Amino acid sequence: MAGEKSLSARISRSNLLRYTLALIVLLAAASICSAANLFVGDRIAYVLLLPAVAFSAWFCGLVPSILTIVLAVLGTTYGFHPAVHPFRLPAFPDFIGILAFVVASSIIVVMGESRRSQNAALWKAQDELELKVCERTADLDTVNRNLRELSARLMQLQDDERRRIARELHDSVGQTLAALSMNLTTVRTDIEQLARTAVALTDSESLVREMVTEVRTISHLLHPPLLDELGLASALRWYVDGFCKRSKIKVDLDTEEFGRLPSEMETAIFRVVQECLTNIHRHSQSPVARIRVRQRDGQVFVDIEDKGKGIPPNKLQEMSSAGAPGVGVRGMQERLRQLGGMLDIRSGGTGTHVAVRLPVGEPPASEAVETPDRSPQAAA
Repeated sequence: MAGEKSLSARISRSNLLRYTLALIVLLAAASICSAANLFVGDRIAYVLLLPAVAFSAWFCGLVPSILTIVLAVLGTTYGFHPAVHPFRLPAFPDFIGILAFVVASSIIVVMGESRRSQNAALWKAQDELELKVCERTADLDTVNRNLRELSARLMQLQDDERRRIARELHDSVGQTLAALSMNLTTVRTDIEQLARTAVALTDSESLVREMVTEVRTISHLLHPPLLDELGLASALRWYVDGFCKRSKIKVDLDTEEFGRLPSEMETAIFRVVQECLTNIHRHSQSPVARIRVRQRDGQVFVDIEDKGKGIPPNKLQEMSSAGAPGVGVRGMQERLRQLGGMLDIRSGGTGTHVAVRLPVGEPPASEAVETPDRSPQAAA
């Protein structure tokens, strides 16, 4: 259909081409008729000329088709009978043949014009459909681009909110709890003679200290101050040490000494390591884990491995085919995609290997690393 449309369109654009093709096809049919006269007589001429009329009606249009019929009638009447006077009137049998030929040719022309009209309508509808498809595709691309921008903005707002909550907890609630602990200590000193009250105060002090530690831990887990103050390597060491104590999983952290990365990249790598260690603790049943961080050829490579039971094949297939991974995995993928990186998860039944690759770019000029007015020791 596309090739036929292209041929018809090329022929229709040039009137000279339409008439020339109609004449060439007619001459070819006339030549065949002249050759056939020697063997089968001139009655076969009308049959041999009908394909030329059909071609003209199909591709060349109404006027070239009528011209082809007229020339064909003249040719069959005066052109294929040697030694006959050119102005003689055709005999009655010849007249009947000419009439049948004209009627058949007229039917073919009408069918050809009907077909050309239908095809023109179909081509117009096809062009309109293609235009609508292009418009819908452009709308869909715009919607997808807006969704990606919204996703990136939401993640940035989430990180900013975590940083703000962490500072508020440390600066406000933490200081208040510290003051309360000192007041309770003073009260306990004043009423040491009351043994039961002293025991209760001691227990209260212990609870307050545990609460202070818990608040500090939650604050640092939400957004560790070391990530802003000293960089990724120090924040990872602090987090891995705490994770080993809490989970009893031995973690081997191997990180090179390299310069500071853009703040979004350091945050993304820290969150990926945090999510992977959490998954190892919850699901893998692995007693050990290994983390390697390298920078090579303008890229940062992060490898996280464990020796656990691995990921079931159906779940791994679902992740690799972009089906419906868990919230944690989806969050890691989205963070890395926004920074131009990639995440690869492999599991062979004897452990899981998570590989991260991120290109190192220049940090935006508007994003300077915030330096809180507290030292790392005070934040700890």
